[in-house]
Amino acid sequence: MTAPSTPPTPDAEGDEVVSAAEGVVTTALTARARRSNTIATVILCVIASIICVILIGLIGYILYNGVGHLSWSFLTSIPQSFKAGGGIGPEIFNSLYLLVLTLLISVPIGLGASIYLCEYAPDNRMTAGIRTAIEVLSSLPSIVVGLFGMLLFVIQLGWGFSVISGALTLTVFNLPILVRVIEQALASVPSTQREAGLALGLTHWETMLHVTIPAALPGIVTSVILSAGRVFGEAAALIYTAGQSAPALDWSNWNLLSLSCPLNVMRPAETLAVHIWKISSEGIVPDGHAVANGTAALLIIVILAFNLLMRSLGAHLSKRLTAGGTTGREG
Repeated sequence: MTAPSTPPTPDAEGDEVVSAAEGVVTTALTARARRSNTIATVILCVIASIICVILIGLIGYILYNGVGHLSWSFLTSIPQSFKAGGGIGPEIFNSLYLLVLTLLISVPIGLGASIYLCEYAPDNRMTAGIRTAIEVLSSLPSIVVGLFGMLLFVIQLGWGFSVISGALTLTVFNLPILVRVIEQALASVPSTQREAGLALGLTHWETMLHVTIPAALPGIVTSVILSAGRVFGEAAALIYTAGQSAPALDWSNWNLLSLSCPLNVMRPAETLAVHIWKISSEGIVPDGHAVANGTAALLIIVILAFNLLMRSLGAHLSKRLTAGGTTGREG
């Protein structure tokens, strides 16, 4: 004979009701969280799409109006005043020369300052004051930095409108963003990697040189790309320091004291961005609108090419300097 089943007690029935109610509440909360997540995702996708459309539209508009004006003659000849058909040869070299010179000055200083702040600086009021000063400098308008460069380098030091005045002014302009981004890249390296280097008997400096910097290399390359883009497209700061004229360059003249020498750092150097501003505002060139469009298109193309080149170089160096490169060499 089977034992008679025990009827459920009132307490058991109450527990079942509570469990069912909790399940309903949990299901409702989960459904609400999924709806909120879906709505937020859609909103973020729409915002990102709008930004991409605006960016692509601007780049496409500039390229559409300017690429047709690009030619070998336009890229190599000198600009003309009061006559159509001039080129931007000196401006291209001046822009690249200023870019290289500024990066040669600012990147070592920015890297050294970032290493000090991230690895060696004590956590005190002085360090906090330095970081506050960096934040303030990074928010200064470029025209203010240009006026500072004009007062110090052009007038006070007597260098006049010159390549070196523009390069040092752009160094002041770029150092805050370099220091901020590189310091963040160094700080993002896990502390376990530093501890592993120290455990192997490396000194603090050797750990920084062989472990931390290679691991932070993508962030360092990103900071260089950001600063290079600002240098190449800057106009306001260079109007007051590098000048608004581009003397004809003699590629056979390597006398560094001559104004026609390409490497003379004491000569004026009108860049592509300054050239766009100049011909658009003064109207002294009959085909100035076409020249400005072509110059802007070339500026966009060079910046995009530089970004792609630096990212490829950073990825290659990161593989060679980290475990992936070591594995490949051992194999």
